[in-house]
Parts: sequence; structure tokens; C-alpha cells
Amino acid sequence: MELKHIDLSCLSVSPANMRVKGRTPDLANILPSVRARGVLVPLIVRANGSPETYEIVAGKRRFHAALAVAEETGEAEPLPCAVIAAGDDAAALEASLIENIARLDPDEVTRWETFTRLVHEGRRPEDIAATFGLTDLQVRRTLALGNLLPRIRGLYRRGEIDAATVRHLTLASKAKQREWLALFDDGTAYCPTGSQLKAWAFGGASIPVSAALFDLATYTGEIVSDLFGDERYFANAETFWAAQTAAIDGRVAAYREAGWREVVVLPVGTAFQTWEHERRTKAKGGRVYISVGTRGDAAVHEGYITTKEARREAKGEATAERPIRPEASAILNGYVDLHRHAAVRAKLADAPGVALRVAVAQLIAGSSLWQVRVASQRAGTDAVTESVEISPSEGSFDAKRRAILAILAFDPETPTVTGGNGYDEGLTQLFVRLTALSDTDVLAVLAIVVGETLDPRSDIVDALGLHLRVDMAAVWQADAAFVDALRDREVLLSMIGEVTGPAVAEANSKEPVKTLRTILRDCLDGTGGRARAEGWVPCWLAFPASASTSRGGVGSVSRSARAVAALTPQAEVQNSEMHREAEPEIEPVRAAA
Repeated sequence: MELKHIDLSCLSVSPANMRVKGRTPDLANILPSVRARGVLVPLIVRANGSPETYEIVAGKRRFHAALAVAEETGEAEPLPCAVIAAGDDAAALEASLIENIARLDPDEVTRWETFTRLVHEGRRPEDIAATFGLTDLQVRRTLALGNLLPRIRGLYRRGEIDAATVRHLTLASKAKQREWLALFDDGTAYCPTGSQLKAWAFGGASIPVSAALFDLATYTGEIVSDLFGDERYFANAETFWAAQTAAIDGRVAAYREAGWREVVVLPVGTAFQTWEHERRTKAKGGRVYISVGTRGDAAVHEGYITTKEARREAKGEATAERPIRPEASAILNGYVDLHRHAAVRAKLADAPGVALRVAVAQLIAGSSLWQVRVASQRAGTDAVTESVEISPSEGSFDAKRRAILAILAFDPETPTVTGGNGYDEGLTQLFVRLTALSDTDVLAVLAIVVGETLDPRSDIVDALGLHLRVDMAAVWQADAAFVDALRDREVLLSMIGEVTGPAVAEANSKEPVKTLRTILRDCLDGTGGRARAEGWVPCWLAFPASASTSRGGVGSVSRSARAVAALTPQAEVQNSEMHREAEPEIEPVRAAA
């Protein structure tokens, strides 16, 4: 490294300087000393390819202070400079960052971007850690943040999202990040933030690797590391559950081979309640229960019977003890089970009426292979949630749901049909109950269950709205929750133009947003001397949905576009055939005795 004095006219700020971007630097705390004594600490520079010209890698503020003094006095003193080798961008970035960290911690996003640039220049994370006195984990955390989409970094830099949100977004793929940005832009959609992002990023519950019963070395799916915590997570829930289910089946076979009379795998999410069971040894007929949480964690409970069985034993009603050694080994049990299963499903394929009832029973009561969740009707604010709850559509669905609860003899006060509603007689008993119902009633039960488990933010909602020819004007009327949620001037003017005409919108184009909301509300309610707009539906709510402005960014619009594209002319012909008035022909099923 060579030390020399260089004229101001031969210096310029290097692109490698970490503070090259942004506003003019604040010189308030160094300008007095530069006026009094000049620049004492050498700038770090390198030759930029032109004769006798150099670019500043570190020392931008000193350079600007010297320029300010030169302008004031009319005299420009050469500046002391340390000249580093030309062409090594990584070394220049390191020099810039080291000096700036020593003076003042740089903007956090700037550090992310600088570390990422160092990696692009060929530096390894461990090299960066050694250079800046950081741990490998600190550097990897920084690099993870630097790999976020540029717009997300910009939102954080401007303070529009917090650190917890940014850090959890590092767990999301680029596609998920783009999906999150769409929700962020959509003022009506729920946008997860903070710790809620972790579950959202994995499409539901985040499943930690500690939940796995299988050998991770044999797992072929992707695993994501949470660099801000101590856990790693499975990126694809479906791949995890396939491996976990196989591992559970292996545990079941091992317990049966060991002589346990029965191994019970509880439905996912069902907790094993110790107060409903009593301890019993294997020799006295105890069972093994395996409970599996929604996050994949499995717990084994060895040696239990139900309290009902224990009471029967106490009354002398228990059957004779079973032999300690089962008649068949685990392998033989598997042989028997699979052959019987093959025979039953071959016959079931010819009995669609029976299959329908099995499907409905499993949707309601669940099974080890069927897992459905009720769609959440909660929104970002209580006002929106209440608006949906009191809407005519929700009232109509709830009335039909209560009728189904009565048909199934479920508790009429329970909120959903799906989940069993405390129906503890078991899947088989529910199937038997469904066999006593007509095809029409079973289809009505199925319609309610499908409605309860329909994802409100999925393309299928738009496809169904188009297929069923849903008329939103017949079931929806603008309310305060809708109008209060409008924040965009262009959108408000467009809507005012739709309900009153372009002239009114043009006349009020300079009014503030609050005034525009009042005008729209008066038009919709028929107040303030304005005529009531009957049957108006915003384009976002219609089927198909469309954008109110050229900017778009509304979730329903993009989903409608995909649904319309999917409904090709051929598909529309098929759909029209499916939409016939008559009930589908389903094999009648006699009620069980």
C-alpha cells in the first residue's frame, strides 16, 4: 500500500464504497476540523484506469468536507491517500465496510447488500467472519437477509415492516415472498406478519426436524434452516407427512411384533388424554396409543386401557385375558390386513354410493389418512369479521348448516359439522348413521362440509363462483366496513364515477380521501342529498373479478384470471353437463340393521 497526496480534481467516489448511494453525507461533525487543520486521516483509494486519477473506496465524507472548504476558500489542498491495488473489488468493499463500521454502524440493509456483494466477489462466509470479527452464524444471518427480494429490503429500510417480519420472511421461498408482497399490497386480504409468518411460509403449521421419527439422512425433501433460531424446518409438509406416516407404520408393526394386543394411532391433532385412560401392562391387555400433533410431533403412550374398560373390569364384566403371544406375527398381520384391504376397495370401486358415505364420514370425523381444516372466517379487523358474520350469504349458509346438524343428530349449538362436533362414537358408527340417510341428504351434508373447508383465498372460489353463476348484487350491499377500508384516491374516484357518473368524479378529483369516502358512502346509502345507487357491486367482488385501476394488485382479480383461463371452452361444455338440475345417480344404500 502506497501513501501519497492527491489533488481533489483527481479523486472521485468509487462504486465499491458502501456509502456511494443515498443522500449527501452529513458533514456537520467533521467540517470544523477540516477547516481548521485539513484532512489528517488518509483516504483509501485505488487507481481507476485513467492516468493519475483515483476512486475513493473509503473516506467519502472527508472528501466532501475538503470540497466544501475548497469552495469556501478558493484553495484546494491535495489530500493524503492510501493507494490499494486496483481491480480487487472484494478488498475495496472490505476496506469501505471496516472503516465505516469503526466510525458508525451502517444502515442494516446496506450491510446485507455489502456482504452479498462480497460473496459475489468470491469471499466465503467464513472469510467475511474472520475479516470483521463476527461469528459464521452472524454472517450467514446477514446473508440470509440480503437474499430477500429487493422490495422487501426496501420496505424494511423505510420502516414499513418490522425486523421480526423480515427475519421470518427469510424462511420463505422467492415465490412465497412474492405471494406475501401481493397480500401486503392487497388492503382487503389478511397479510401475516411477525411470528405468524413462520406457519404461513410453510403452508400451515411449521414442522421442525425434531418431530421426525425417520432418519433424516434418508429424507429426500428440502429442509430450511431458521438462522435466527435453533431449529430447522421441513419445506414441504406433504413430503414430510409421507415419510412420517411410513415411520409411524413401522413403529406400529414393531409394537405388534413385540406382543402388544393393539396399537392405536390417534387422528392428527387429537391429544391423548391420560385422565380418560388407566395404566395396564402388556400382559393384562394394555394398548399402545400413538398421538400425532399438527406440527408432526409424535408421542407414544404404552400400556393403557380406557376408563370405561377399567370400570367394566371392576364390575367383573371383563372378558377373559387374551393370550400374551398373538396368533399372528407383524408380517402375517400385514399380509392379512393388506389382502382384506385390496378386496374391499376393489368392491368399493363398484359402489359409489357407499364410497360417498365413507368419504363424508372421514371428512367429518377424520382418520389417520384424512386431514381437513375448517376455513377461518377471521379477518384483519373486527369490523370486517363482523361484516361477513352478519351478511345474508353467511346467514343462509348457517341455516343450512344447522339443518345438517339436526339430520346428523349433532349438538345444534356447535359451530361446524366438520370435526365431528364431539361425536365420539367413532368413524364406523358415523358411516352406519350415513347409510340410513337418502342420497339427497348425504349430498346435502357433503355440500356443507365442503363449504366449511373451502379456502377463501384460493382459485377454486373463483372457479365455483363462475360455474355456479353467483350474483353478488343479490347477496351483498356496501357497508361501513367496506367503505372505511378504502384508502386509495384513484380507486375511490373510479368507484364514485361508477355510481354517480364521470362528471361527479371529475368535479371532486382534488378532494382529500376522507371527503371522497363520504361522497361514496352518501351515494351508496342515499344520504347527503344524493340518489341511492341500487345493485352496485365493486369490480373486485364480482365473478369474474376485475381491477379498478391499471395498477391491479388485488388477490381476487389474479385468482379470477387464472380461473377464467382454466375454464376453456371444452371445460365449459363439461361443466354445463355437470350443472344439470337432476340429482346425480348414486347407488342406493340400505340402512344397516
